[in-house]
Amino acid sequence: MNATLERTDALTVAREVLQIEKDAIERLIETLDSRFEQAVQKLLACEGRVVLSGVGKSGAIARKLAGTFSSTGTPAIFVHPTEAAHGDLGTITEHDVAILLSFRGESDELTLLCPALKRLQVFTIVFTGRPDSTLGRMADLVLEIPVEREACPHNLAPTASTTAMLALGDALAMATMAMRGFSPRDFALNHPAGALGRRLLIRAHDVMRTGDALAIVPENAPLRDALFAITKAGAGAACVVNENGVMVGLVTDGDIRRRLLQDETALSRPVAEAMTRNPMTLQGNPLAIEVLERFHSAPAKIGDLPVLDEAGKPIGMIVLKDLLRAGIV
Repeated sequence: MNATLERTDALTVAREVLQIEKDAIERLIETLDSRFEQAVQKLLACEGRVVLSGVGKSGAIARKLAGTFSSTGTPAIFVHPTEAAHGDLGTITEHDVAILLSFRGESDELTLLCPALKRLQVFTIVFTGRPDSTLGRMADLVLEIPVEREACPHNLAPTASTTAMLALGDALAMATMAMRGFSPRDFALNHPAGALGRRLLIRAHDVMRTGDALAIVPENAPLRDALFAITKAGAGAACVVNENGVMVGLVTDGDIRRRLLQDETALSRPVAEAMTRNPMTLQGNPLAIEVLERFHSAPAKIGDLPVLDEAGKPIGMIVLKDLLRAGIV
């Protein structure tokens, strides 16, 4: 067969698949009603966890939805119905809400699970394309999956039905999240290792250098002492303080090099002659992303930002490279 025809045929099939799945979601939008709102209210009132279960492809969707609910403020777990029948039912309590996924509604594993859920008085929501199915009749609440046919050319492989289940589950999770008032900061607490988590959780004091990594020299000390302090700290600048420990200036390794080019005896001169008075500093403990914005908005390019306490004494140094290394951006 001609390669061009093969490509054309593949694209035709792909477009048909996407159109069928698009139609399935559009019908899902049209059929949403008060039952969806009731499901949201049940999830909001749930004192335990949302237990999701399904078999095969529906089970894969249920497992994904458990992760979505959990990360957006609604604690959830996936329980395989077969494993539930062999002991995992013990993870489910009367305080939970169950969401069962089965397009045809005749899954033996789920229909066997339902009576056990009834005995535990677990409110049961079923996603199915057949509300009058065995599973649909056993449910406390049915959310219909109005799919006329699968996107599979033979109308066999679960495709449009699982797409609609996933979309409905996402809609349910997002609506519950919104009604719960789940904020970006709450989301970040559940994703501390992600970019959003770092941007919303890491603060200035978390990334500033302190202790031996903070270079501090008296204003009447020779410039040589500042050079040694910067080198020992592995830093790019030193805070210059007065006799009370209050910061009065900042001297960088660049300042020292420039002084030496002008005067070979500069290292014996007072550090105050080389320092920058009234440098940009930081007080408080803002988010690290806000500190990064301070770096970017500085009138001149800087790489070090001293952090001061309420008395104006240096307690840390934020280095631009450290912010970048922390993955703030």
